[in-house]
Amino acid sequence: MASVRLEGIRKIYPDQAATVAVHGVNLDVADGEFVVLVGPSGCGKSTTLRMIAGLESITSGKLFIDDREVNDVPPKDRDIAMVFQSYALYPHMTVRDNLAFALKLRNTPKSEIDERVNLAAKTLGIESFMDRTPRQLSGGQRQRVALGRAIVRQPKVFLFDEPLSNLDAQLRVQMRREIARLHQELKATMIYVTHDQVEAMTLGDRIVVMNKGHVQQIDTPMALYDHPANRFVAGFIGSPAMNFITGTISTQEPLEFIAGEGAFTLRIPPDLAVRVQNIKGKPVILGIRPEDVSVAPPAGPALFAGESTIVDPPVLAPARLDIVEALGNEVFVYATVGPFTITARVSPQPLPAPGEPVTMAFDLAKAHFFDEGTGDRAGRG
Repeated sequence: MASVRLEGIRKIYPDQAATVAVHGVNLDVADGEFVVLVGPSGCGKSTTLRMIAGLESITSGKLFIDDREVNDVPPKDRDIAMVFQSYALYPHMTVRDNLAFALKLRNTPKSEIDERVNLAAKTLGIESFMDRTPRQLSGGQRQRVALGRAIVRQPKVFLFDEPLSNLDAQLRVQMRREIARLHQELKATMIYVTHDQVEAMTLGDRIVVMNKGHVQQIDTPMALYDHPANRFVAGFIGSPAMNFITGTISTQEPLEFIAGEGAFTLRIPPDLAVRVQNIKGKPVILGIRPEDVSVAPPAGPALFAGESTIVDPPVLAPARLDIVEALGNEVFVYATVGPFTITARVSPQPLPAPGEPVTMAFDLAKAHFFDEGTGDRAGRG
């Protein structure tokens, strides 16, 4: 396997506007690491992956694979294998021939081809349909064959370009487990592109969050979740998305957050107040995740997500219940608090009818404040 290093990688398309697709990406992928590039459509993640593969030229910057600069090295000589969204299987070939094709082009001895193909088939559980053609396979089976074709090459680096986006929800979960298991077994260096933050959180050792060609943050999944660098990362990572409320922080102690239009006021806990001293009196955005919001019962303290964590004293705001989505093991509650729509993730419990008044309770211990101008998180680091 190998390490991959990107030093100030940029991609500019030479159109009239000189479109900058990727702005100076710096990234070190360690040998055997699983790194996920994630972000919305058009953020530059696939372009970055294609530059690593050699399918897109690099405008500026340097790309190294195993400390060897490969900017001008053709794709076939980079010793990488890429799994595409579209599977890219040869329709007239059997599964066995699809797996063996790249090895035949390299004049690999037949005995070695058979050994590698049979090992890949066993690893992926596709031995029973080796003599079928792609049109005789399901979507999940085709994706396994595409993975197998990459495995037989025994490359230094595996590249995945949204390989699961054509599959239904159940197959995506199953194939996600397959890819995670393959990484554990092969100990391979893998770089994976997706727009699905659930895939990113469950697969990656580290995640690179991108937006509009810029890297927003590189960190482990839980560090991104608990300590987002800015509002974009906070809103993109997590499902349902983080709640955002605009307002200001009072200048007098004890500090309070005053929601926009004076909708409500929340007292800021001491630990959080320490981090927001430099933005007192400025326009800010309060960010709080749905699991840290609950519906206060008519009497007594609020319980979050059915657990024993009690807000003391409760941080409350009056609201109107809009929609309740019962998912069995949990319930999503959507409520209007002043001019804001707030999402709460709670355990199953009796709730008023939509349109009825409720009281929302906020656990501000895990809340974040973002500068409204820059979007950066207050007290970062």
